[in-house]
Amino acid sequence: MPRILFFLFALSCGISVHAQNTKRAFEPFAQNISGSPLTIRLVPIPAGNFVMGSDESEPNRQGDEGPQKKVTLAAFWMSAYEITRDLYDIFLKDESTSINVEADAVTRPSAQYVDLSWGMGKEGGYPANSMSQYNALMFCKWLYKKTGNFYRLPTEAEWEYACRAGTTTPYYFGKTPEKIADYAWFAENSAEKYHPVGQKKPNAWGLYDMLGNVLEWTLDHYDENAYSVLGNTDPTAPPTLTKYPKALRGGSFEDAPADLRSARRFYSDPEWNQRDPQIPRSKWWLTEAKYAGFRIVCPLQQPDANTVALFFKQYIGK
Repeated sequence: MPRILFFLFALSCGISVHAQNTKRAFEPFAQNISGSPLTIRLVPIPAGNFVMGSDESEPNRQGDEGPQKKVTLAAFWMSAYEITRDLYDIFLKDESTSINVEADAVTRPSAQYVDLSWGMGKEGGYPANSMSQYNALMFCKWLYKKTGNFYRLPTEAEWEYACRAGTTTPYYFGKTPEKIADYAWFAENSAEKYHPVGQKKPNAWGLYDMLGNVLEWTLDHYDENAYSVLGNTDPTAPPTLTKYPKALRGGSFEDAPADLRSARRFYSDPEWNQRDPQIPRSKWWLTEAKYAGFRIVCPLQQPDANTVALFFKQYIGK
């Protein structure tokens, strides 16, 4: 395997290449952000294996949810909540980074030309929304620069493994959606808007809003036939700077219970940015994706600085 691909494979899998020694105990922790009283709460997701995808007999199953594949994953932390607008605003307003200057090591998003929360809520624990996958990854890069800890988006496999939390049923709370209102904001109870994070019950591993509220970006480029070609250990799609389609998970406040199953897959579409009047259209914001947000992961085995730099070069081009 060429050296650059090996580094990328190792990093995407959470494997350390000349890694820093991991000193933090593998338990929940709060990530401090210098200059802010806000923290990001992270919970440990143990190493293990699970069957990814849905059985052919599962009601409402989609064709891209199989064939099922048993995969093994390294340990990582995941943010207990979707990243909130309060946290995201620290990134937006950080004067230590330049605004939209391509030559800079770290940039922050250009200003929204309209309020992309569409009146649903900003401060007070509402999820950040309407950003592209690129935007979410730039947040991760900024957070690495601020904290020294490497963060990224979860792979599809990591996301589903964490969502299921050891379950094999269509929903992490059972076989049928009768109890879904206890765990998720969806089409029937959301009043057509997202809600502050953490108001519903968490799954067994302490993760809130894994289903509903906002869709969550993953690291993977979407491929409807992905399960036929992905490996069995820490699988992730090959990196690409192509903008569409990227994989998302979890469903949103607009979706029906059938689309909030643990195995359900979603993907981005150019129509998500059709009303953007800018030329070229923004790579930061998506005017039609008011339901798109994200949460982050932190591999237990932290990579060294060179490997981190290679990762961001491969996924965001800088």
